[in-house]
Amino acid sequence: MRITKGTYRIIISGGGTGGHIYPAIAIANAWKSRHPDSKILFVGAEGKMEMQKVPEAGYEIRGLKIAGLQRKLTLANLSFPFKLWKSLQKAKQILKEFEPDLALGGGGYASGPMLRAAQQKGIPTLIQEQNSYAGLTNKFLAKKAKAICVAYPGMEKFFPKEKTHYLGNPVRGDILQLEGKSEKAKAHFGLDTHRPLLLVLGGSLGARTINKAILQHMAFFEAKGYQVLWQTGKYYYEEMKQAVNTSQLKHIHPLEFIKEMDLAYASADLILSRAGALSVSELSLVGKPAIFIPSPNVAEDHQTKNAMAFVEQGAARMIKDSEAIEKVGKEVEKLFSQPQTMAVLGQNIRKLAKPDASEAIVNLMEKLVQ
Repeated sequence: MRITKGTYRIIISGGGTGGHIYPAIAIANAWKSRHPDSKILFVGAEGKMEMQKVPEAGYEIRGLKIAGLQRKLTLANLSFPFKLWKSLQKAKQILKEFEPDLALGGGGYASGPMLRAAQQKGIPTLIQEQNSYAGLTNKFLAKKAKAICVAYPGMEKFFPKEKTHYLGNPVRGDILQLEGKSEKAKAHFGLDTHRPLLLVLGGSLGARTINKAILQHMAFFEAKGYQVLWQTGKYYYEEMKQAVNTSQLKHIHPLEFIKEMDLAYASADLILSRAGALSVSELSLVGKPAIFIPSPNVAEDHQTKNAMAFVEQGAARMIKDSEAIEKVGKEVEKLFSQPQTMAVLGQNIRKLAKPDASEAIVNLMEKLVQ
């Protein structure tokens, strides 16, 4: 039973990467659509991408001077206790000023001190864990959280079973509406309507290994009759664009960043991607065959665990980062030559989708603010 519309005050904390930020914004949007008079305040880490992306989405954000612990012994780690203490004090001040009914943590540096301060004050807290392997901050916060929302089954091995809710990862609404967009998408990106399309996604900053693999195989892909829509990331765009221009390849389309992701997904026949939480959740909703190349440079190697959760269900293929440059060409050619296999992968990955994740999380939030 839904609670009636009202004015609530919600803090949403976390960030650092798009995988933390965009689900949090999707939750905020779903809450505002149901309770338009509510006040929502985001709290992020100063200098991180949430300080730009959240205001662009129309929400106010406050910053904490917090950074994560480095896995290696560094001088930066010596300042961590001081930064944590300062962030806790600022978090307490934000709570005093804003007086929230609920605090939601989406992972990332800022969610630790913000939710810890809320728990100390007796404010209900909810955690949203995007990955198949729980982060240290969320495991620590789970003890006093009222609820933990997870995106993969079996997460009770990290969290108290009675608090854990398997609801999926929230994604942007336009991903849910791809029907009938294929022709518009191919016109938008200047694509050939007859060539199979490989969509390559390495994240907003870019993925070195994926870019090197495409660079090495782009002439092969074009010769085989394929075309590539390639998000290179801002760090690699100029280099990749110059390489394509020098090679005079007409069907390799490098872009620094793709804003119109619904059109990119609608035009794709096969998708090559990192295996961040947001990526795998979006691709399950898109329902198209995917090859994951997990980043090895993330905490607890959680991207490999994300990818394997799909591979074990026959819902995706995976190539190790260390083998990508060698194997990408053969794997792409193999799948494009097996349309039945591609169809099965697409069907299986769609079975793992949770299209109503945002609404389900808002339902749970409503129970907590009563």
